[in-house]
Amino acid sequence: MPIQVICPGCQARFSVSDQFSGRSGPCPKCKQPIKIPAKIQSIQIHEPEAPTTTSKGTGRAPTAPIRRVDKPIAPLVIVATAVGTVMLMVLALLAQWVCGAAIPFWLMALAALGIALPCVRMGYEILREKELDPYRGRSLLMRTLICASVYAVLWGVRWLLPAEVTAEMWQWLYIAPIFFFAGSVAAQATLDLDWGPGAVHYSLYILVTTLLRWLAGLPPI
Repeated sequence: MPIQVICPGCQARFSVSDQFSGRSGPCPKCKQPIKIPAKIQSIQIHEPEAPTTTSKGTGRAPTAPIRRVDKPIAPLVIVATAVGTVMLMVLALLAQWVCGAAIPFWLMALAALGIALPCVRMGYEILREKELDPYRGRSLLMRTLICASVYAVLWGVRWLLPAEVTAEMWQWLYIAPIFFFAGSVAAQATLDLDWGPGAVHYSLYILVTTLLRWLAGLPPI
């Protein structure tokens, strides 16, 4: 196979037989000595190694992509949430029958936190980013408790607002965005939800509490 040679003096290009590889000779044009490059050895291309899923025995990092299995919601969680929701509705009706409109604040505060826990848990399963590994076990429990506590505190802040500030529906056009912003921040910080899903997550809690307040004979908002 001929070897391509360029004269360093006159820049002439020509080909020589590979039998002269590694030798020196004069340029055919300017007679300047030229060193013929050594013959290029053939390159053997190997097939790529099969991807590995473990580093055991190889000492190298795994090359196969990690497959993530998305686990569905456990049936026990769904059943427990459904039963808890029904019980909360029954308790709201009983509160209306026993206390009327004079429900103690401490009882409503406990109810606000108790409602927030299943709302936060189920809302996370529905709205979480499916491309990310879900939180499970103690981590999910702690994050659910923190997010539910923030939601309950926001409910308490709304309860402490003066009546003249929330008497008209148009006033909520200025107040509601503050609560939804705080709820979205809580969902984003604890459950890694984006702004949109975070606002929807907090809205689920608002809808459930509004329904239960209506069942208890209280103003929905």
